[in-house]
Amino acid sequence: MSLSTEKPSISLHPEKPVLYSFFRSSCAWRVRIALQIAGIEVEQIAVNLAENGQNSTEFGNTNPLRQVPALVIHGVRISQSMAIMEYLNDISGGKLMPVDPKLKAQVRMISEIINAGIQPIQNSSVLLKYSSSLKLLSETAGQMCVGDSVTIADCCLVPQVSNAVRFEVDMSLYPNICRINNNLVNRPEFKASTPENQPDFVEITTVMK
Repeated sequence: MSLSTEKPSISLHPEKPVLYSFFRSSCAWRVRIALQIAGIEVEQIAVNLAENGQNSTEFGNTNPLRQVPALVIHGVRISQSMAIMEYLNDISGGKLMPVDPKLKAQVRMISEIINAGIQPIQNSSVLLKYSSSLKLLSETAGQMCVGDSVTIADCCLVPQVSNAVRFEVDMSLYPNICRINNNLVNRPEFKASTPENQPDFVEITTVMK
């Protein structure tokens, strides 16, 4: 099953790219958003982390790190969500990053605060620890995390806000984050990328980051 998009897909290689994903993984979720924005259609192969699917021999041969997401595109295998999104930006004509070096640095800064700081061990205490860092959004944000255009930082933000809600974090403490999130979640690219809209979606009770 493919991620659908109203934008024309990019065809730089005769083989359709393949995304190894798990519907609940926030790292895979941000890549799905980025693919939608870049207008790149992929085939999804589900790796069921809830049932240790990452330990299968087949997936291990594809990605020795045994982590999702992994993207096979243009004859190259790329793991790690930030590296994947940077690549998608480069091949899509800069749809995910601003051109200005200062704004680009701000996008990377916010993305890494979420990716390296919050996402691995997200809970209320971690969010409180990084709340001062995310106050940087008051300096960078317009309608989105950096200015008024969707960037990699926004791809990172939305899945983590969803996680925070599932962890029952009081998001009223973060009005700027909520405002930006509300500007994003109903955009077609973001709606198409939610866990509920993925081919491997099932109702689960175990909390997955």
